[in-house]
Amino acid sequence: MRTFRVSENIVPVSDFKAKAADWLRRLGESSEPVIITQNGKAAAVVLSPAAYDELTERFRFMESVERGLADVEAGRVTPHEEVVAEMRRRFGGGADE
Repeated sequence: MRTFRVSENIVPVSDFKAKAADWLRRLGESSEPVIITQNGKAAAVVLSPAAYDELTERFRFMESVERGLADVEAGRVTPHEEVVAEMRRRFGGGADE
């Protein structure tokens, strides 16, 4: 996602409704979010599908990292040597044998 431009990407809901097709085309071309205001206050953020996908992928990645760190802190980890030994037991040998 590129840098947000306040002067170009904040629009009153009435203007957004009147020119919705233009705003949607713009979203597809730039992937920058559009802030829609109502009564002078932010009411919604509209994202292109690509920007939304990028945002949710980053969020899922960060959640996975947080779960991994929580596992480490709680001691829910297995030493590397034990994992290797278990893989050898299950599947026999290895590339280095």
